[in-house]
Amino acid sequence: MPRFHSARHSTLTPLVALAAALGACAPASPGVGGAKATAPAPERVWTPPAQAPERTPIPAPLALPAEFAVRRDSLTLGDLVDLALRNSPDTRLAWDNARARAAAYGSARGTAFPEINGSMGTTALQNPATQGRQSVQQVLYIPSVGFSWLLFDLGGRAGTIGAAREALLAADWTHNAVIADVVLRTAQAYYAYVGYRALLGAQEKTLEEQKVNLAAAEDRRNVGVATIADVLQARTAVSQAMLALQTTEGQLRTARGALATAAGFPATMDLDADEAAGHGEIAEVADSVDVLIKHALANRPDLVAAQATWAAAQERTRATRSARYPTISATGGVGRNIILSTGGGGGNYYTLGLALGIPLFNGFRWEYDTRAAAATADAEGARTESLAQQVTFQVFAAYEAQRAASQQVRTSEELLTSASASADAARARYKEGVGGLIDLLAAENALADARAQRIQSRLLWYSALVQLAHDAALLDPDGGARIRLSEPTDSIK
Repeated sequence: MPRFHSARHSTLTPLVALAAALGACAPASPGVGGAKATAPAPERVWTPPAQAPERTPIPAPLALPAEFAVRRDSLTLGDLVDLALRNSPDTRLAWDNARARAAAYGSARGTAFPEINGSMGTTALQNPATQGRQSVQQVLYIPSVGFSWLLFDLGGRAGTIGAAREALLAADWTHNAVIADVVLRTAQAYYAYVGYRALLGAQEKTLEEQKVNLAAAEDRRNVGVATIADVLQARTAVSQAMLALQTTEGQLRTARGALATAAGFPATMDLDADEAAGHGEIAEVADSVDVLIKHALANRPDLVAAQATWAAAQERTRATRSARYPTISATGGVGRNIILSTGGGGGNYYTLGLALGIPLFNGFRWEYDTRAAAATADAEGARTESLAQQVTFQVFAAYEAQRAASQQVRTSEELLTSASASADAARARYKEGVGGLIDLLAAENALADARAQRIQSRLLWYSALVQLAHDAALLDPDGGARIRLSEPTDSIK
C-alpha cells in the first residue's frame, strides 16, 4: 500500500505542476496589425499599427446644389432648412432606424402564418451478399415539404406583433422629432447670423459718426476752439468703435460657418443669407400658455415616441407572460421515397399532427422574465411621465422668453428713439460751440448701444418664436411658426 500511494503521487506531481504552470501563463491580449492591444500605461498614448486597417471612407464634403448655387448670396430660411434636411446625417439615421423597425414589424407579422420548408434527402445503401443472397445497391431520394403553424396561444404572438408595431411608430415619431430639431438648429443659426450682420452694419455707421466727430474736433482745434484733449478723446472713440467692429466681424464669420454647418456643409462653404429676417412685424402671442402646453402634450413627436415605446414595452410584457401558458400547434408534411435500384420502387407519404404545449417548469425563468418585462414597462412609463413634465416646462419657459422678447423689442424701440434725439441734440450743440465733446461722445455711445439692442431684441424675438413653435409642436418643416399672433402695436412694427 505505501508503495502504491507513492507511485500515484509520483505520477500526479508532474501533471499538477504542468497544470499550475499553464494556469500561471495567462496569454497576453492580442494585438492589432502588429501594434500592442493597449497603451502600456494610463499616462501613455497608444501607438497604432504601422499599416492602418482599411476603413469606410468619410464622405466628401457636399457641394451646393445647382438650384441653390444661383442665389448662394441670398439664401432664405426656407432654402437653408431644405438643405439642412437633405444633408443632415441625423435625419438619415432616424429614417434608417424607422425603415429597420418597419422590416422588423413585417417579420413579426409573419409569425401569424405557417412556416413551410422543403427538403431533398438522398441516401446510398449497399447490403452485403449473405446466405446465398446477392449484394443489393440502392440510392434513395426523399423529396418532401413540411409545415409548422402556431394555431393558438394566449397573447404571445399578438404581444410580439404589437411590440413591433409600437416600436415602428416610436421610430417614425422619433424621425419627426429629429426633423424638428434640425429645423430649429438651422433657424437659430440663421437668426444668429442675420443678427450679427445687422449689428455689423450698425457698428459701421457708428464708426463713420465717430470719424466725423474726430474730423470736427481736429477742425475746432485748428481754429483754436478745442484742445488736444478733445482730439485724443475723439480718436479714442474711433478706436473703440473700430475694435467693436472688428470683434463683430470675427463673430459674424463664426456665425456664418455655424450656419453653413447647420445646413450640412463645411464651415468654409461660400454662402450667405437674405436680408428679409428681422424686418417684419413684431407682435405678442395670441394663444395662452395653457393652450400651447395642451397642444404640445398631444403632438410633440418626441413625447409621442416615448408613449409608443412605453406601449411597446407593455406588449413585450404581454408576450413574455404568455410563455407560461399552453399553446396549440399543427405540423405536417408530404413527401415521396424514390428508390433507384435494380428493382426500383418507392412511394408517397404524409404526416399531420396537432401538438399541445404545456409549460411546466424551467427554473422560474418564465416568472423572472415576466417581472423584468413588467419592470421595464414601468420604467418606460416613468420616463414618459418625466418627459411630459419637461415638455410642459419647456413650453412655459419658451412662452415667457417670447413674452420678454416682445417687451424688449418695444423698450428698445423707445430707447432708440430717445437716444437718436439725444445724439442729434448733442451734435447740434457741439457744432454751435455750446456743447462739449464728452457730452457728444456719451450721447453717440448711447445711440450705438440703442441700435445694437434694437437689433438684438428683434432677432431675439424671432429666435424665441421659433423655439416656442418647436417646443409647442407648431414648427413647420420650412422653419415657419404656426403660432397665432395678436395685432402688432405701432411701437413694435
